[in-house]
Amino acid sequence: MPDGTTAHRTSGTKAALAALGIVYGDLGTSPLYTYQAIVGAAGGHPSAADALGLLSLVVWTLIVTISVKYCVFVMRADNHGEGGTLALMALVSSRMNRSGLLIIMGLFGAALIYGDGIITPAISVLSALEGVNVVTDALKPYVLPASLAILLGLFLVQPRGTANIGRVFGPIMLLWFVTIAVLGLFGVIRQPIVVTAINPLQGLGFLTRHGWQSFVVLGGVFLAITGGEALYADMGHFGRTPIRSSWYWIVLPALLLSYAGQTALLIETPSLTGNPFFKLAPSGTVIPLVVLATVATIIASQAIITGAFSLTRQAMQLGWFPGLMIRQTSDEEYGQIYVPFINWMMMLGTLGVAAAFGSSDRLAGAYGTAVSTTMLLTTALLYNAMRDVWRWPMASAVFATGVFLLVDIAFFAANLLKVREGGWFPLLFGALVFMVMTTWHKGVAAVRRKQAEDDESTAAFLAKVNQGGGIARVPGTAVFFSRGGTAVPRQLLRHVAQFKALHESVVTLTVGFDEIPRVPVTERAVTEHVIDGLWHVKVRFGFVEVPNLTLALAHARDQGCQIDLDDALYFAEHDQVVRSKTRPRLWGWRRILFGFMYRNAVRTPDRFDLPADRFIEISRQIEL
Repeated sequence: MPDGTTAHRTSGTKAALAALGIVYGDLGTSPLYTYQAIVGAAGGHPSAADALGLLSLVVWTLIVTISVKYCVFVMRADNHGEGGTLALMALVSSRMNRSGLLIIMGLFGAALIYGDGIITPAISVLSALEGVNVVTDALKPYVLPASLAILLGLFLVQPRGTANIGRVFGPIMLLWFVTIAVLGLFGVIRQPIVVTAINPLQGLGFLTRHGWQSFVVLGGVFLAITGGEALYADMGHFGRTPIRSSWYWIVLPALLLSYAGQTALLIETPSLTGNPFFKLAPSGTVIPLVVLATVATIIASQAIITGAFSLTRQAMQLGWFPGLMIRQTSDEEYGQIYVPFINWMMMLGTLGVAAAFGSSDRLAGAYGTAVSTTMLLTTALLYNAMRDVWRWPMASAVFATGVFLLVDIAFFAANLLKVREGGWFPLLFGALVFMVMTTWHKGVAAVRRKQAEDDESTAAFLAKVNQGGGIARVPGTAVFFSRGGTAVPRQLLRHVAQFKALHESVVTLTVGFDEIPRVPVTERAVTEHVIDGLWHVKVRFGFVEVPNLTLALAHARDQGCQIDLDDALYFAEHDQVVRSKTRPRLWGWRRILFGFMYRNAVRTPDRFDLPADRFIEISRQIEL
């Protein structure tokens, strides 16, 4: 699909400005804490040669990983215009008959984003407010409580939606990037020698001189590119061109100048202590800078929260996550959704890690492990896209991904050294989410197999209906949901067996979500006339669409299906999962976990916005 053709995208300058707020919030605020972490890992007070080496490592990390890997290659691997780990997984696995290894990589990469989403708001807001310590130590005891209050407020306003606030994200982040670029430029003017760091030999020299210690420093260098995966994840909303334009013309120059300015300050003042980012600012401007930094980090946090909401919807509709309540908070912006369970889960996690670690410096040890793992898995999936989607020769695909893997593996290994310092948390959290996703998928498949075994023959049932068979036809329209995609679902058989009656107009409805972002309206519903008075309607949605069943059934009606949407009764199942006494299909903890999720998944009328007064739910025990 050509870039920018989907209806929900904006275009041109407006889209590029909007991308600054949504896409680059996390990446753009990384100068707040990155250099402090790098200098600390390097032992503090680096020499001029070492400072230039550190800057060179940061510069080339930004160029290789963001400018080349993501902007040039990864963003080319779009799934009908959409990006993100799950979209890439769906793209490559569909071309390789759903390879199990690819699915595992995609799912685990997606699961790790939740762990990253919990730490990002905490480290960002803490690092911004810690800037007041440059002015006075008197406010230091209040930094953590103020950060917790801001984070709490951020999550509490999510139910209201962010459509109005979102309109100012772009201009504020533009001001942020201009500010950090100007501050950095002043430092470069004072110490123009920092320009020589563009030579990659400076970075290689640092790695050579410091051996094992330089490997530890790479964990800090990696913080400069955390948030880079957002370029790909948000591609479907803005398109490639605005995201790339914002990066090359605004974000990259601003980041390079900021890091160069901080390096210049380290060279100029070898005994410097504290955060070099805020030390760059003239004394009278620190407080306004802290305010601007705090606003920028709130925007960065909002972007990662919104991204978690969107990821959850994709996972649900691809069949990897139980149904959760989702609310659309804007009638103009498709991406403005609210997922209560995810919001409160992330709130508790974010407040917990902020309180437990207490400072951005300590949190830096926990930050990066999840992101580095996700980036490594993305490169592995990218190789399959090169070979199976783009049809590249093996030599070209191996060379391109080999370069990226060399960088990714180095950062991944460096971040593993942080596991004891807190890096275990996002990895553990991601593993738990991965366990939930795979358990749900396995459980749903087991339920469908069990239901298929219990079903009466479709041919026998239809013959019975055609011949009368003691089945009375009563006025009205009934819609039965068919999970297994059959024209005669099990609950319809049970309904007839129990009531000996059938409505005059019966629609069996199969709702499916494809591994493409959007299904054309003309292909939304396919109607099959089974027998007199019985129609089977198959409705398809893309994995980023909000399912509107009423509109879809209206399309089916236009295709000849006799359904009265104003008077139809909707029938669905809500079974209770119990342990099979003969042949268990799910063992131990998986069955318990799946049973809990199955009982608490969002009900059909809530998920599909059906009229509650005309919805009937039938339950029974199903043995797994």
